[in-house]
Amino acid sequence: MSDYYSLLRIPRTAGQDEIKKAYRKVALEYHPDRNAGSTEAEERFKEVTEAYEVLRDPDKRARYDRYGKEGLRGQSGFGGGIDFSDALEVFMRDFGGFGGLEGLFGTRRRGNRPTRGKSLRIRLPLSLKDVRDGASRKVRVSVLDKCESCSGTGVKDGARPLTCPNCNGAGEERRVERSVFGQFVSVTPCRRCAGEGTIISESCHRCRSDGRVRAEREIAVDIPAGVSSENYITLRGEGNVGPRGGPRGDIIVMLEVKEDDRFVRQGNHLILEVPLTFSQAALGSRITVPTVDGSTWVDVPAGIQSGEVIRIEGEGVPELNGRGQGDLLVRFVVWVPTRLSTEQETLLRKLRRIEDAPPEKIERGQRRGFWSKVKEVLS
Repeated sequence: MSDYYSLLRIPRTAGQDEIKKAYRKVALEYHPDRNAGSTEAEERFKEVTEAYEVLRDPDKRARYDRYGKEGLRGQSGFGGGIDFSDALEVFMRDFGGFGGLEGLFGTRRRGNRPTRGKSLRIRLPLSLKDVRDGASRKVRVSVLDKCESCSGTGVKDGARPLTCPNCNGAGEERRVERSVFGQFVSVTPCRRCAGEGTIISESCHRCRSDGRVRAEREIAVDIPAGVSSENYITLRGEGNVGPRGGPRGDIIVMLEVKEDDRFVRQGNHLILEVPLTFSQAALGSRITVPTVDGSTWVDVPAGIQSGEVIRIEGEGVPELNGRGQGDLLVRFVVWVPTRLSTEQETLLRKLRRIEDAPPEKIERGQRRGFWSKVKEVLS
């Protein structure tokens, strides 16, 4: 598929108003009501709508600009395509209210297109290890499934829905209205059949004409490594069935990464604070520090100062697109005991008599804040 900016025929510096105007122009060109029966136009309509949905969102646009389409996979449902019903919903969401598409094209809009089922939102808790390695989960959800008694029609077994006498099956009502801008045709869903074009005289006893019943389903969710609580996953076509034969909606999986008491996450890096005794800091030492899934050895250099940071490469979490791995930043803090044994106090008093005096002042370069030290380590 072409570059999103090329699809909308705009420069990469385009602002939000320019993006919206460009999408409206191109979408009208490829809209199915202007290109009846054209599979190529329908595909193009879906593509430009996908481009618009990404570029209109600042976060998605920034990720696309940096990583391309790969950077959108697993996060927003885009990067995996957009279906035709979604594309129509997006167009009508932002450019509906024009008195029907007939006012734009002079053609008839099908008002009785099956209604898509509503999407569901579920929350999925994850550990830091899940973020590092990726994970697979099976989740039970309550959805609306097709009623087997009536095969989703909502009509009693053996009966058939009747053509709506009010709209003659069109699913819409038309009125000619006048305004200061002239005469136009207003098209609204039929009040009798709610836009479906048919009415049910004998309802299914099980679903009471809805065509759907409540059911429990188990769904599989694959979580890529590197996600955060700001990400979500769209499972297309896994949600509620639409009424009376309508297509399924989606399931939106909201990810919730639980905090790990040991680490602070900064992007793809993890920060760990480790206390040292005075002797460890002064003489140097070899200690173990925790990692996400175990531990590792760290050589502490002699004379390390409180607040200094050591970088352990590759022990953070991966980039969401799989193109890199974060690091573990270990910040050492010299620990001062609040209570001393008699032996410890004696030794420290001896040390005080022979130790060097501290410098009268700390040079400005040595008073750097923690984040300055982190940036220096990562540079």
